[in-house]
Amino acid sequence: KTDSQEPQRGHGPKAQPTLPTVEERHELPPSEQTCGICNGAMEAMGQQTEDSEEITIVKRQFVIVVHKRQKYRCRCNASVQTAPGPLKLIPGGRYSLAFAVEVAIAKYAYHLPLERQVRMMRHEGLRIDSQTLWDQIEALSRVLRPLYDAIRAHILLSDVLHADETHWLLMQKGGSKKWYVWALATEDAVYYHLNPSRGQDVARTLLDGYTGVAMTDGYAAYQALRKAGTTLRLAHCMAHARRKFVEALPAYPQSQGALDLIGELYSVERTLPKLTGLHGAEREHALVLRRDIRKKESAPRMQALHTWLVSQTALPKSLLHEALSYTLNLWPGLSLFVDDPRVPIDNNLCERDLRGVVVGRKNHYGSKSERGTQVAALLYTVVETALKNGHDPRDFLLRATTHALQNPGAALPPWAL
Repeated sequence: KTDSQEPQRGHGPKAQPTLPTVEERHELPPSEQTCGICNGAMEAMGQQTEDSEEITIVKRQFVIVVHKRQKYRCRCNASVQTAPGPLKLIPGGRYSLAFAVEVAIAKYAYHLPLERQVRMMRHEGLRIDSQTLWDQIEALSRVLRPLYDAIRAHILLSDVLHADETHWLLMQKGGSKKWYVWALATEDAVYYHLNPSRGQDVARTLLDGYTGVAMTDGYAAYQALRKAGTTLRLAHCMAHARRKFVEALPAYPQSQGALDLIGELYSVERTLPKLTGLHGAEREHALVLRRDIRKKESAPRMQALHTWLVSQTALPKSLLHEALSYTLNLWPGLSLFVDDPRVPIDNNLCERDLRGVVVGRKNHYGSKSERGTQVAALLYTVVETALKNGHDPRDFLLRATTHALQNPGAALPPWAL
């Protein structure tokens, strides 16, 4: 390389370790295998080639598979048997289990509405309607119901869980109704529940019997549960408190004092050992380190933040007053992470787990029936939990459904694979 050469721009080609590689050889046509200098015959230079990579696409194709099930009989003519056919999601149905999984993945992993899938499939040669596609995913959800319930049960066994909610539409004749997606999440699972209510009765049902720590924002439904004498403990999200001061900053520059201290708290968090995937003695060691670092580094900063909060004055109903009130009212939950090394500093994990649902909502706007909300909650739960455990959602959904069909009432959780 010389000084006159320009440095390479960009990041270069991305490695693609999971893609299959196919070799395609290119030969000179016979008419061009003549030397342009001496008119001699050109010969191949052994196995030497000039190689370059090209990423291409192999077209998806729908095919009709005719299953010919051989029939057998005994010479006594008293017994006739037929070889078993493929496993069916819908008994006697025309569409394969793999087809149903493809429809579900397209909608709940890649957010393609059924009508859009119909149009794509017609361009690919398959004439089908959205009702047929709906029948496939509805049947899929019935088979996977035990897995859906098992995911919620698994989350409720954790020491700490995250909870959040966002809106959803139930589209009906005469006008859409606002529903809500409730989410419960841990590092290895997420559970969605759709409901027309955002009240504490839904939170009480979802968290029934839970005795651990629930990380939430300041939504009153969770606080009402705690006041009603439930066994759970509440931790509150520092990111939400920070946002209040970010909103107040343009009009109240003094808000920078709180933002600086909160920024220091997050700097401490980045030095802590992660708990994801740790078990036994390794996890206990990490918890001790987290507790010691937070006691030494985070506790003084939290005390400084509290001192700053109570020293401020602001006009009622101002953005600064709202930020101060919000943070002080939730202080016990906001400071719980200092004393409990299992508790995260914020609820960002659950907010990230709602992104897929939100993208889906923007693409297909909601559900057309109450049954549609149930199917959406279940399949989003299975797909997103598979992703959290590092599985290809298509492969996992096919495997989990096969297991459920072969073992009715049984569940194959992704964290067990």
